[in-house]
Amino acid sequence: MTRDRATAFAPASVGNAGVGFDLLGFAIEGAGDTVTARRSNAPGVVIEEITGTVTDLPKDPEKNTAGKAVLALLQSQNADFGASLSIHKGIPLGSGLGGSAASATAALMAVNALLDSPLDVADLYPYALAGEAVASGSVHGDNVGPQLLGGLVLASPEHLFRIPVPAGLYAVVVHPNHVVETRAARTTLREGFPIETIVAQQTRLALFLSGCYQGDLDLIRAGLADVLVEPRRAHLIPGFSDVKRAALDHGALGASISGAGPSVFGWFESRTTAEQAGAAMVAAFGQRDLPATALVSALNAPGACLLDDSPIPTRAHPA
Repeated sequence: MTRDRATAFAPASVGNAGVGFDLLGFAIEGAGDTVTARRSNAPGVVIEEITGTVTDLPKDPEKNTAGKAVLALLQSQNADFGASLSIHKGIPLGSGLGGSAASATAALMAVNALLDSPLDVADLYPYALAGEAVASGSVHGDNVGPQLLGGLVLASPEHLFRIPVPAGLYAVVVHPNHVVETRAARTTLREGFPIETIVAQQTRLALFLSGCYQGDLDLIRAGLADVLVEPRRAHLIPGFSDVKRAALDHGALGASISGAGPSVFGWFESRTTAEQAGAAMVAAFGQRDLPATALVSALNAPGACLLDDSPIPTRAHPA
């Protein structure tokens, strides 16, 4: 039976995951965007309203991540209907929590449910990329990938790969009252990197992925350190070194910048240590007169879902 209305939620996410610039990301419980989509007889996409943490976003669908993503989906599927969207932002923009991506992901999940033959969640990936490119100016899936599938995801240009994470691990992400725009953060990477630095980062990425697959926390700890991007972007986040040190002093397997920043994340072996570290990280930001909040999440956090029906089956390419 054809549906006329659907509502979907997409969680916040941590892009890059420290060692996987533009490739790795993981979903975070506790924050996200919600989009309601309605069928319309007129072709195209209309954004009816935007509420929540951010309201002054473009309503032109070509300039809005949700609108652009849905346009791409409807066109590719030769849909005989249009869609009107109501977007509720639960993630602040410029936070390093995948806010622009979450709107696109939630909108796609909702509109996909309106199709006569909905796609598998993983097959929404190219349309999510089209939406994300509106905000970041480039095509990368390290936010939309984990938002679609949940957990830790490796996002290649064409496919998504769910990466196993040892059971019982938790992340904390601390978001200060500060904004770092993705486009501005990417300008810090214009100059090239020495080959030695690139090899060092590749080594850490290999150790990190090996640790995830083998369930080896020592390998994860050895790999979860960003020597490529973090040094270029650390100055954009007041007090970053002290916040990172607070995470490491409380037993973090590793800590780094979440996405483009200013949020900072760490991985921990239990919820208790993650909560304790989060409090210390918030206090470190406080030393710079920056109020901050901490989100604690299991590392196998769920991805996007429909709020008014059963989720569409998720399929990822095997790694």
